[in-house]
Amino acid sequence: MNDIFSTQDLIEGKLSALTPPARLAVMGDPVAHSKSPDFHNAALQAAGIEARYVKIHVKPEEFPTALRALPEAGFFGTNVTIPHKAAALAGVDEADDYAQQSGAVNTVVVDGDRLCGFNTDGPGLLRAIREEFSVDLRDLRVMLLGAGGGAGRAIAVQCAMENCERLVLVNRTVSKAQSLAEELSSRFRSDRLLGPVDRLQAIPLEVDRLREQLAFTDLVINATSLGMKRSDPPLLPPGLLTANLMVYDTVYATGASRLLEDAAAAGARVANGLSMLLHQGALSFEIWFNRPAPLSVMRTALHPA
Repeated sequence: MNDIFSTQDLIEGKLSALTPPARLAVMGDPVAHSKSPDFHNAALQAAGIEARYVKIHVKPEEFPTALRALPEAGFFGTNVTIPHKAAALAGVDEADDYAQQSGAVNTVVVDGDRLCGFNTDGPGLLRAIREEFSVDLRDLRVMLLGAGGGAGRAIAVQCAMENCERLVLVNRTVSKAQSLAEELSSRFRSDRLLGPVDRLQAIPLEVDRLREQLAFTDLVINATSLGMKRSDPPLLPPGLLTANLMVYDTVYATGASRLLEDAAAAGARVANGLSMLLHQGALSFEIWFNRPAPLSVMRTALHPA
């Protein structure tokens, strides 16, 4: 069930010949690490839907072709992951407001010959934070690492939509974070937070600036891809992490990421991206089939005993 297929397999109809036939997928480059088939196939079986969810390795230059091959291949839709989310927005026939604001699509619905795009990154994170930390995003002062685009942009838009207490956008290329801050600024114009710092700021990934802002932060979110490899450098110097923080890493690599290990050692409350993945997937299921997702079944499949 976890075989990896290619764009050519999709075009040639090989996925329809499977038993049950592949009707859903995750498309990415890389895609081997994805755990989405684990819980989506469990959900399909529990719902009595005769279909399979597979991984398709799609190179960037192949993505437009792969996307447009979905209707002919009999697909209900697909999930889209790194690095194709922006290309998916450009490639669909229509996208909902949140996907357009996020600049990315991670869930595609096939409607006849038309492709409709959605983004479940932000709403999935919203549910994950509530589940992991028993608090709502709107009540938190958030520092977002990796606010230049992709999932980071979607999460930033969600934070703004929730009107969170405070949002600090951090990116190596600070101009990208500043540009996003300008787009979101109208949602943070209020007297809701009185104090020595602005409710919305964009800063570079520099130790002194991070230290200054962490004093006014409740939740740190890593939306970069750093942490998928154990050899990746630390995002935050361990000395900046304190016990009063909550730290959420959207990376869900095997074992704790370096960021979560360092945060836990400092006494912070931590969680990885599996809960976000679960809720993203549940929301995708609801979009594809217009019915509640079997969340408990999906959770069990994602966290087998």
